[in-house]
Amino acid sequence: MAGPSQKLLSKRWPWLAAALLLVGVYLVSLVDLRIGRPDSRPIGDASDIQALASRDDVNVLFILVDTLRANHLGAWGYARPTSPVVDYVANGGVRFARQLAQSSWTKCSMASLWTGVYPTKTGVTRFEDMLSSEARMPAEVLKDAGFRTVGLFRNGWVEGYHGFDQGFDTYVRPFGRRPSKEVRRENPTVTSSNTDDSAVAAATEFLRVYGKDGRWFLYLHHMDVHEYLYDEDTAIFGTSYRDIYDQAVLREDRVINNLLVFMAEKGFLENTLIVIASDHGEAFGEHGGEGHARKVYREETHVPWILSFPFRLDPGVVVEHATNNIDIWPTVLELLGLPTPDGIDGVSRVPDILAAARGEPAPEPVAPGYAHLDQTWGRPKEFESRMTVSVVDDGFRYVMEDLPRGKREELYHSDEDPRELRNVVADHPEELERFRGLTEAYLAEEPKWEAEPDLEIDEMQLNQLRALGYQIP
Repeated sequence: MAGPSQKLLSKRWPWLAAALLLVGVYLVSLVDLRIGRPDSRPIGDASDIQALASRDDVNVLFILVDTLRANHLGAWGYARPTSPVVDYVANGGVRFARQLAQSSWTKCSMASLWTGVYPTKTGVTRFEDMLSSEARMPAEVLKDAGFRTVGLFRNGWVEGYHGFDQGFDTYVRPFGRRPSKEVRRENPTVTSSNTDDSAVAAATEFLRVYGKDGRWFLYLHHMDVHEYLYDEDTAIFGTSYRDIYDQAVLREDRVINNLLVFMAEKGFLENTLIVIASDHGEAFGEHGGEGHARKVYREETHVPWILSFPFRLDPGVVVEHATNNIDIWPTVLELLGLPTPDGIDGVSRVPDILAAARGEPAPEPVAPGYAHLDQTWGRPKEFESRMTVSVVDDGFRYVMEDLPRGKREELYHSDEDPRELRNVVADHPEELERFRGLTEAYLAEEPKWEAEPDLEIDEMQLNQLRALGYQIP
């Protein structure tokens, strides 16, 4: 499967040299974003952040990188040079250090991210569930405010027929572009007819035609990291699953760079709020499993969230305490001066951002945070649900897993054990009882909206989802 160059680079001595060379190449490209015409954004501060709400020219670019772990990015302390461009964006904007995804399965996670409510309230926890038409989606808020709304997605779990197209003027899969020969050479089993390059190509065409014609909201849902896709230029780390994942992250970083350079050259960076996030992470055996949509441990739920403004922050801002994906859109809408839907669980983090930008004490953290997975999400509803829930609060992570023979409970002291590998459930009986009560109350909550009829997915659609690696009967 591996070519001669990959076999060479899988050895210890050449990959380090190649990594340093690659970083040098990236730094050359990043210079173009820092000086001269491309990155002409001024330096801003807290007052400029507050003033965004009164501006009538700010657009929104939302890049969702599927399956992206936060701690595999340099801005989160990762040693490998996987993300120089994303790191650059984070270092000049706002980085949320302890962001929690609400599920490790895309459909469930994205339903919460878009609506701002936890999975028990979205009612989207099984593959047949549909997002309610009663939900007030961010695209609807933005469209009502005069934005042109466009969604370009590559994951079938967020297809329009699941309910995710609400509020979008255009919501489509980007037209397929045959992967380059470099990608095909390193990924001989690749089955997709396109890559994230296709999404960026469609995005740049949209910006070329409509970018100066009023305000816009552009959503890109990228999938190359999910598919472990890399090319010969990014095949520098090795051949293990973790190595190949990191190579895919590095390639994705280059794809994002291509879009940002285009935006810089065309003058879009000066009036665009950029949001970079992920729906879930990826496990590499930390708790005995690999992949995602199986558990709700840290490796599957700790994700990045970055905000980049039409100006640069120097230094960048870091929000250190725990935040959630359900907080993303309440925050973005407040930054734009737009209303947030009523009765949601997510909260705006604008006060946290402003406090950090001013060097003031952070507001009291809003807690706890929940991640949720129905372990039978891929089976018809005649199979009884078996829940696993993660609760993050006050420096701890509690994990409850509903097993056939009863419940299993685990407790991790995240502040003392950042990788969350030591189960300290026996050492903290009072915390265990508190988290048990929080979990029971959470699972007792009812959906916020009346349930839609179960979705009927035909065999072709199921095969498309199976092609992504999901195990669906």
